[in-house]
Amino acid sequence: MSNIIHLLPDAVANQIAAGEVIQRPASAVKELMENAVDAGATSIKVVLKDAGRALIQIIDNGLGMSPADAKLCFERHATSKLASAADLFKIKTMGFRGEAMASIAAIAQVELKTKRAEDNTGTLVRIEASQITLVEPCSSSDGTSISIKNLFYVTPARRNFLKSNSVELRHIIDEFQRQALAHPDLFFSLHHDGNELFHLPAGNLKQRITGIFGNNYAERIVPVEESTEQVSIEGYIGKPAFAKKTRGEQYFFVNNRFIKDNYLNHAINNAFDQLLGDNSFPLYILFLTVDPSHIDVNVHPTKTEIKFEDEKLIYAVLRAAVKRALGKYNISPSIDFNTETSFGNLKPFDPLNDEIKIPTIPVNPSFNPFGSAANQGNSAHSGYAGQSYAKQKTDIAGWETLYQIADSNVNSQSQLIAATNDDIHHVTATRNNTFQIHGQYILTQIKSGIILIDQQAAHERILFEKFIAALANNQGSAQQSLFPQSIALSAADFELFQELSEELKALGFDIREFGKNTIVVQGYPAEIESGNEEKIILALLENYKQQATITKFDKKEQLAKSLARQASIKSGNILNTEEINQLIDELFACEFPQVGISGKASFIKLSLTDLSKLFG
Repeated sequence: MSNIIHLLPDAVANQIAAGEVIQRPASAVKELMENAVDAGATSIKVVLKDAGRALIQIIDNGLGMSPADAKLCFERHATSKLASAADLFKIKTMGFRGEAMASIAAIAQVELKTKRAEDNTGTLVRIEASQITLVEPCSSSDGTSISIKNLFYVTPARRNFLKSNSVELRHIIDEFQRQALAHPDLFFSLHHDGNELFHLPAGNLKQRITGIFGNNYAERIVPVEESTEQVSIEGYIGKPAFAKKTRGEQYFFVNNRFIKDNYLNHAINNAFDQLLGDNSFPLYILFLTVDPSHIDVNVHPTKTEIKFEDEKLIYAVLRAAVKRALGKYNISPSIDFNTETSFGNLKPFDPLNDEIKIPTIPVNPSFNPFGSAANQGNSAHSGYAGQSYAKQKTDIAGWETLYQIADSNVNSQSQLIAATNDDIHHVTATRNNTFQIHGQYILTQIKSGIILIDQQAAHERILFEKFIAALANNQGSAQQSLFPQSIALSAADFELFQELSEELKALGFDIREFGKNTIVVQGYPAEIESGNEEKIILALLENYKQQATITKFDKKEQLAKSLARQASIKSGNILNTEEINQLIDELFACEFPQVGISGKASFIKLSLTDLSKLFG
């Protein structure tokens, strides 16, 4: 039998390596920006076309390369960062594997222009599918310019797996922001299809944070600083009040290298214990400086994972540093009676000199606790996000669907039992037999028993179906704002807003662009309360970013769900009788009244038989 093992050609080996190193356009941007930083550049410019599919160009003013180095850099395992195995344990540069340039050249058309300060002319190298097609002198400024065209043209299957331009651009922006945060002392800019998305002058870390995320972030962050023999920590953490529902603004850097580490993330969450709500994530941008001999960065091709010699020690120091920062800036709750000033303003009552004042509490002498709440002046408790139920038309034909429900998603101890037409007539004839319980549930009587409704889940279902219909018809009900609100967005959020602008318009928002990364809200859906426009729009963008990580999701459905959750009445909102009845009518006019948008029951029904069983 002949021998069957053979060496792969270099071009094939490079394409295989590229599958791990260059996963998408953002991977190429990361590798080339790291090379620019390692070359000592003080100015790095990134130019994109078609979200990196057509063109990725990185221009820097670094050291440049000689003609020989310009050709050699495209060979696999060619690097200037390592000379021996021992150098792996004292790495201070971003790159060291020598795989990125070879991987990129194997799957794209690459043009390299480079020049050293001491050279009179630069060098031009063109390479396609690992084959050098041109090497010649050229005119060039000091530094290096690398253009990558038609990424993955050699591997069309990988190109077909790329997501939409907006998704790929967001990944590139993420990588760009990581590099820009890691090196605030360098100038960075990002251009896409002729538009400048970022222009970040050299400065300090706080200036870089506000340059990336917006000027309002200056008030949202507090500094962290700690130094021990094993690790030094500095950076910023976000105040708990500004925590978000996504993990987007969380950055760890070890020796200026961005890393992902769930163990260290747990240390941050532990430090924020009892300061954050459920499913809330704080902002943090933290830099850890560790002796390179105590870490191993040669763990993963993307170099975003690190092994620590003593990770428990790092965990403890990080947790203590964050807790100390929270306490130092009076963010952590404290009860210190020696320093508490609110008690110092109190003085004992002096019966001889102090005047006794009768409390002035407004009282309605005609109030009847057993009368109709609608006639007691309760309309101030606007449970429907500021909109009066009395102004809305009702449709109770959907009541009949209540008795045709058999949904497997409803986990309730009592099954929803089919009722007779007598029940329907009885419930409409006894509308006054409805009650709100603990500001959370609504109890109403039917002939065969009772119905208990979760008011928030019910309202979410009502709004969701309204918003879905508005998106389908491309026309939502809107009301103009008396005082338009301007909202400053980060560059990434502004790009996302532009992607969703048509859907937001269909939902009833009237939003105009106003300068760079700023929008003005001139109108909003009739279902939301005036004054909450900024909060709701920011929440919509955050929730959409969170859902965008899922491979398959319906954009319109997720926007409708997110807006319904933001605009719905919440547990604790007090409703008057008219509002309660309107909620019931609209719920059973829905297509699927039995299930909330979270998949849980919006109401349960207990028959008289069920009630009898409960009493034994």
